[in-house]
Amino acid sequence: MTPLHLGFMVLINLIWGFALVAAKVSLEHFPPLLFAALRFTLIVLVLFPFLKIHRGRMKEVIIIALCAGPVGFGFFFLGLALSNASVVAVTSQLGVPFATIMSIVFLKEEVHWRRWLGISLSFLGVMVISFDPAVFTYIDGVLFVVASALVGSVGTIYQRQLKNVGVFELQAWIAVAAAPLMLGASLALEGNVPELVMTANLLQWAGVFYVAFASSLVGHAGIYYLLQRYEVTQTAPLTLLSPIFTVFFAVLLLGEVLTTRMIIGAGIALTGVLIVSIRQKRIVDTGF
Repeated sequence: MTPLHLGFMVLINLIWGFALVAAKVSLEHFPPLLFAALRFTLIVLVLFPFLKIHRGRMKEVIIIALCAGPVGFGFFFLGLALSNASVVAVTSQLGVPFATIMSIVFLKEEVHWRRWLGISLSFLGVMVISFDPAVFTYIDGVLFVVASALVGSVGTIYQRQLKNVGVFELQAWIAVAAAPLMLGASLALEGNVPELVMTANLLQWAGVFYVAFASSLVGHAGIYYLLQRYEVTQTAPLTLLSPIFTVFFAVLLLGEVLTTRMIIGAGIALTGVLIVSIRQKRIVDTGF
């Protein structure tokens, strides 16, 4: 990887790493379903021209859109609202081993002992984090993030089999599927939506815009650009910089406290994800 592209990869991870912190700030005002609805609505406004019917492939597109949109991100933002950003950053990495397990079950992919070791370490690390007394107070949020990773891995399996659908086309369908469903759910479950929208301050709106545009559009487009030019084994391990950046920003800006058990668990989990990523033959990114 050239120094320029390596620097671009670090920038993408920096963008993604800060996204959870920005979202956490906005979630102090916006309830999670409304936050997700606003995020996807902004993406629809930008990517609507990319909507395109792909005959013979729309079933897969819709399944991916539901997994990566209202279901996956619905769980994710519920979990983030209830948990620490640093814990969410590590736990969400379970999407990689989950996708590998899905590949074994549904695609009959052959996995050798090294990736099984990586899968085991990933889950062990998250278990170590989850049984920390501090984390146990918001274990429901952690479980929502685990559910999000599981749902997202289903979408990843379908993405691996989807051909000739551009990254922005797929993002447009995800946003179109998610925006109305998330807004409807928010109106039904989260109270006075118009008042919440009108009373948000500039910083809280900035988090919504950052996650919608910098994280989703710039981040996804950037990783797609790099995956077209480099092997997955070169790019996938570098995406583990993202949760490291998140932990750094969460401690620095949000005042989150890391316990020894959290640090050890994160190290075990990320080591496992690294092993799986290096051994992965093929992956399609569905990051935050």
